[in-house]
Amino acid sequence: MGAIPSDLLADPSGPDLPFPARALVTHGGTEDMPDWLAATPLPGVIFDVSGDDVRIEACNAGYAERFLENSKSWIAEKGGDNSLNYAHVIRAANSDQPSSSFEFLKDGPLGMEYLTCALGRLADGPDGSRRLLITIIDRTNERQTEKNLRRELVLDSLTGLPNRTGFGEEMDARLADRELGPVSQYAILAIDLIRFSRINESLGSIAGDELIITVARRLKSSLRHGDILGRLGGNEFGIFARLNNGLSDALQIVQRSNAALAPACRLSNLQLSIEIAIGCALSGDETEAPEDILRQSQAAVKLAKKSGKVEIYRPGVLRQAWRRFNLESNLREALANGRLDLAFHPLVDLKSGAITGFEALARWNDAELGQISPVEFIPVAEESGLIMPLGRWAMYEAAQTLAKWDRQFGKPLPVGINVNLSPIQMARDDVPNVVEEALRYSGISGKRLTVELTESAIIADPEKARKVLSALKEQDVSVAMDDFGTGFSNLASLQRLPIDILKIDRSFVTDMLVDRDKSAIVRAIVSLAKSLKLATTAEGVESAELSKALASYGCQQGQGFYFAKPMLAEQAYEFWLSRNN
Repeated sequence: MGAIPSDLLADPSGPDLPFPARALVTHGGTEDMPDWLAATPLPGVIFDVSGDDVRIEACNAGYAERFLENSKSWIAEKGGDNSLNYAHVIRAANSDQPSSSFEFLKDGPLGMEYLTCALGRLADGPDGSRRLLITIIDRTNERQTEKNLRRELVLDSLTGLPNRTGFGEEMDARLADRELGPVSQYAILAIDLIRFSRINESLGSIAGDELIITVARRLKSSLRHGDILGRLGGNEFGIFARLNNGLSDALQIVQRSNAALAPACRLSNLQLSIEIAIGCALSGDETEAPEDILRQSQAAVKLAKKSGKVEIYRPGVLRQAWRRFNLESNLREALANGRLDLAFHPLVDLKSGAITGFEALARWNDAELGQISPVEFIPVAEESGLIMPLGRWAMYEAAQTLAKWDRQFGKPLPVGINVNLSPIQMARDDVPNVVEEALRYSGISGKRLTVELTESAIIADPEKARKVLSALKEQDVSVAMDDFGTGFSNLASLQRLPIDILKIDRSFVTDMLVDRDKSAIVRAIVSLAKSLKLATTAEGVESAELSKALASYGCQQGQGFYFAKPMLAEQAYEFWLSRNN
């Protein structure tokens, strides 16, 4: 058995004791140590507590000297909550609880040690004293592992910056830190690398990592004391900055960030410029959580990617973003459950007044959101990828509707159907196959179908557009260029591509009788179409005068509210019957 050091068995009033006015003395010594205490693999001590006297009754073998030698640091009268102190022992002894535990810290040779102390009540001594068994467990390795795991959870492994979780925690800590002074207002900037995906695809992921590290290093060099930089996602960074002068401080941070990223970056022996989009959101009052301000800045950076300039969050932007997400969810459900409709807008021969066809237009009346304009839900469909199932549905439904009218009339109607084709569907979908299936399932001729597309669908990939349109022409399908004159029309492409009809945009037609310039543009388009042997259709015909003027210019077809508004399938069929009779 290990002997208890004699300096700890001194007189109770001696100066070497852990408690200046109290004594640690043995009660029977280690010779009386129970067998179970000797078998305990952890440092164990039995304390005997009587009033304010704390005595060591026994220590297990191999640990007695270590425990007692360190007792002055482990047991300290004024050690506070982080040390095993006299108050802990007295409280445990006087408590009715059979056991308790707590952690305390100790300075070790390699740094701070984390120790867990477990106290268990034993049977009282013969003189009525309270007896406690205390065991010490070293938790240092566990705590260090927890700290390392925690660091991995809150830090980005590539840049060493806080990740989104760590960024949020550091913002909360900064707002609570009064040593740097109170934060009356702050801003959060979201910074997005615009060409990151292209660089990753072209130069590889290693070059992409080098770009991220370079941007992180440059942005960090532009920060002020107290500002926080984090990597929020793959190619998105965030800056938290306190503001003393409101928006002007935030704009200065934008300028410093732009200046830091202005020099070209060398990647794989190439000198590349770093293009970024910046969105900024400012805190309003103390009730706004930093996480909400962060979401606002990310909504602003999406606008900045489109506008090409710094965007400051405006109230309502986040609500618009939520509405777009809600629209996407409801539109997905509507497509799956057949809750959309087609409306049909008549196309009229301007000379004879006969209806030559109908343009099929998607309409959506949502049970929750009400009537949704195509101007709103079509961009959502394009952004979310739903435009392909939406475009296919419109193509199939339009062809089936025309076939139904034929059956009702008893023979094919002398009208065709126009269906719009999105540039995204043109780029991603197998359009010729979709059209072939629509014609085959409905049984209508390709000569009665016209596909309408905008100039942007052609400009994006002219060669693919030429192949797609040529495949459609092989099926006898006509092609109309919609909104002609509003984009970047290339006359060479008009000659090279198999286009049959030019649709003159309503922005030129509506005011052409009072605006000479617009009238001249309409005349020029009609003349150009004649030279190229193309037909013309004027949109936005709102009056009889416009209809007559367009006919006099040589425009073949008109479309507008003067003739009729878009109507559902049954109404469109009845409208044709009435006009035909």
